[in-house]
Formats: sequence, C-alpha cells, structure tokens
Amino acid sequence: MQLKTPFYRKLALTSYLLLLVWVPVWHLLLALPVGRTFQFEILLALVWTIPLLFPLRGMIAGKPYTHAWANFVVMFYLIHALTSIYAVENERIYAAIELLLSSGMFIGCSVYARMRGKELGLGIKKLKTEMAEEKSFFENK
Repeated sequence: MQLKTPFYRKLALTSYLLLLVWVPVWHLLLALPVGRTFQFEILLALVWTIPLLFPLRGMIAGKPYTHAWANFVVMFYLIHALTSIYAVENERIYAAIELLLSSGMFIGCSVYARMRGKELGLGIKKLKTEMAEEKSFFENK
C-alpha cells in the first residue's frame, strides 16, 4: 500500500461515518419543523439517511469499487448542502457541516478508489491498448 492510500481511506471512512451520524441529528434534532408533525420529521430523516446506508459494508471493508460508486450517493448530499447554504438562512451552519463532510467523503473516496485500484491492478486499459489487443485477436483467427 502506498503511504497516502491509508490517509485517503481514513478521510473517506471518517467523513462517511460522521455524515451518517450528522444527517439524522440535523433533521431530527436541529432543524426547525415548520408546521410538520414529528412523525413526518422521522420519515424525512429516514429518507435522508437510508441512501447513506447502501455503501456501509463496502466502505468498512475498504473495497475500492464501493468507494468509487459511493461518490454517486454523496453527490446528493453535496447538492443538498449547497442548496441549503443558499436557500435556508437559519440552517446555513448545519449545511456547511454537511458540505464539509460530504466533500471530505468525496475526495477521500475518489482518491482511495483510484490509488487502491491501481495497487490491485484494477485499472481500465487505455483505448489505444485495448484496440490493439482486439485487432490482433481478430487478425489471428
């Protein structure tokens, strides 16, 4: 393992786990319910938290593939944080925390998946190499 690989894994995992805790805390305890029932608030917190549970097993196991596709999930939270910073004046600090955590997760997951994938030889071949291999395969038939 390269020296930087464990750092990015820790960044991804720490940011992920903190985001997994932060989202329900924000929506259940800190957000001001505007004319909504507590049951609706619980449902809303679940809707915001459940997508974060999908990559849990692979993130904890350190699988590079899971780290790569977890970025699709974290984009939802990046967009939510940026929108909330812009639109919800009362909750800007909460959204800034979400932005910090989701950015950390995105950076950590991206770099870890790339570095660990290279270490394991999971990279995608260059198009030029792939085309040359295909050409030689079909010419030698």
